Amino acid sequence: MQQDGKSALSRNVSVHTVPNNKKNTLWRRMIRNWELYLFIAPAFLYFLIFHYGPMYGIQIAFKNFIPTLGITGSPWIGFDHFVRFFNSYYFWDLLWNTLSISLYELAVGFPLPIILALAFNEVKDSFFKRTVQTVTYAPHFISVVVMSGMIITFLSPSSGMIVNFVEMLGIQPPQFLTDPAWFKSVYVLSGVWQSTGWGTIIYLAALSGVDPQLHEAAVVDGASRFKRILHINLPAIIPTITILLILNMGSILGVGFEKILLLQNPLNMSSSDVISTFVYRSGLVDAQYSFSTAIGLFNSVINAILLIVVNQIARRTSENSLW
Repeated sequence: MQQDGKSALSRNVSVHTVPNNKKNTLWRRMIRNWELYLFIAPAFLYFLIFHYGPMYGIQIAFKNFIPTLGITGSPWIGFDHFVRFFNSYYFWDLLWNTLSISLYELAVGFPLPIILALAFNEVKDSFFKRTVQTVTYAPHFISVVVMSGMIITFLSPSSGMIVNFVEMLGIQPPQFLTDPAWFKSVYVLSGVWQSTGWGTIIYLAALSGVDPQLHEAAVVDGASRFKRILHINLPAIIPTITILLILNMGSILGVGFEKILLLQNPLNMSSSDVISTFVYRSGLVDAQYSFSTAIGLFNSVINAILLIVVNQIARRTSENSLW
């Protein structure tokens, strides 16, 4: 009996001392690697202050926010703002414009960096390769405001370079900036021009890890260049393609409003008005802070759900996923 009592006491002592040992071990590890924790501290503080801190204000999506009363003093109204948005006449138009632009951009803009990277990887002339890479990378460094101004200048009905070129071919140019049917193409193709070259960097980095002996063996076996690209280079970048596709699907409703807002006008509003521009107009222009927060929260939740779903699909169908 005395031995049983001692063993029970020792078990209780060990149970209570395990968490303390873990805490002490973690603290010692942090002290031992303090340089690493100091290194990641700026990034950690950035996300904590500017990304997680503002989440406190999400609660106004469920309140009738009155600035004089503050966030805590404003009355709760539940899901009224969400119901108002879902029942509005413009809900489906905003959703369709956002989805159509995102899917259009994904279908056109996602494969092109892959194709361009595979082509760059096959170029043997280093001078020509560097020149073309510089030309394709350069538009990435142009700001959105300048890029939008260039687009408006190029497509101006009176003096636009592209419009004049189309007229020289004997074709009546369409109204690129005012015709709603052309807005999505103008937005997507200008985005492809600006971002395709920059997007090849990640794929070129992945292609640099391909073992040259695989190509040498394939050449000995009589494989053509196209077959080597198809069966050696392309499988090598499949994991990178999968990760970037998951990330793109996670922001499918997050169409950036900057360029759309700069290219938007009353004539193309029917096809250019997306959720992000509506949030900007409702929140900052019309001062409907709670309503715009509810719409933005809906947008973020849908993006998060899409990210999780696509990641789970990728995880079950292949070994490549975010987590």
